[in-house]
Amino acid sequence: MPLLDGMDIVRAVTRERLPTRVLLISASVTGEAAGAASREGAAGFLTKDVPRAGIVAAVEAVHRGDTVFPAGVRPADGPTAVPPRGALSDRELQIVEAFARGLSIPLVARELCITKSTAKTHTRRLYGKLGVGDRAAAVAEAIRRGLLK
Repeated sequence: MPLLDGMDIVRAVTRERLPTRVLLISASVTGEAAGAASREGAAGFLTKDVPRAGIVAAVEAVHRGDTVFPAGVRPADGPTAVPPRGALSDRELQIVEAFARGLSIPLVARELCITKSTAKTHTRRLYGKLGVGDRAAAVAEAIRRGLLK
């Protein structure tokens, strides 16, 4: 891309708190690059040599709220992959705290006076930033990272 690279796009989406989830595609993927992408808010990172069916599956997975990284290159594999406390928005912290208290998404929405759709959007972002796929894993990862007491 002539003016921005993929990481610039990820940072802009995160900074603007857009509901967009970003899946990066690059010539090569290292653990360091995957960790950096994850910390910045990317939902996944693939290499250009992935077959078309793999790209489609990755896009579908990211759309469901999952994260996608190549086998053997997981952002959670190294110390550089743990984002700082500020990586989650205030709303995402409220949601993971509510999950820790056992609340479901509908109950979180009611408690925070937001729609279920908005709660789901924040939850998808939360999952992407933590590299998890469900509420229990989000709570466990948030505790591991020192985001919850």
